[in-house]
Amino acid sequence: MSKTKKRLFAQAMEQHKGIVFKVVNSYCPNIYDRQDLAQEILTTMWITFDNYDNTSKFSTWMYRIALNVAISYYRKDSKRADKTSLPDEQIVQIPDLSDVHQSEDITLLYQFITQLDELNKAIILLYLENESHETIANTLGISTSNVSTRLSRIKELLKKQFNKRES
Repeated sequence: MSKTKKRLFAQAMEQHKGIVFKVVNSYCPNIYDRQDLAQEILTTMWITFDNYDNTSKFSTWMYRIALNVAISYYRKDSKRADKTSLPDEQIVQIPDLSDVHQSEDITLLYQFITQLDELNKAIILLYLENESHETIANTLGISTSNVSTRLSRIKELLKKQFNKRES
């Protein structure tokens, strides 16, 4: 492993660790599983880091990997045996959702997001990152009209959940 690759990877992960944070906390309600999922995501990103080709934004590439790993994380009967590992020292620390000071509304929003199915979670997370419908569609392999329809339904569902809390 070259020191340059390790340095570039560490810089990229530090700059964009919020992506991993959001995916891990949205897909993994169990606090004890979050570090495992974060490790899976970071390992996959490390393995595929050389394949990033600048055809999309780096953050979009990261989301694609993080979401795919998160979705498949629970579908597998057993964890993948790591053939390649990250460097020995910890490169990026992914904080737990409870470690972050945020408003009650933001905390509730993420609680509601954890209740969505995998695809809808991915859509709303990308939407909250201000990604275009086209980028979301390309990242998730669905049509732009499907993104629009699902976003409309997700927003309505979230609105109802917030209204229930207020009543």
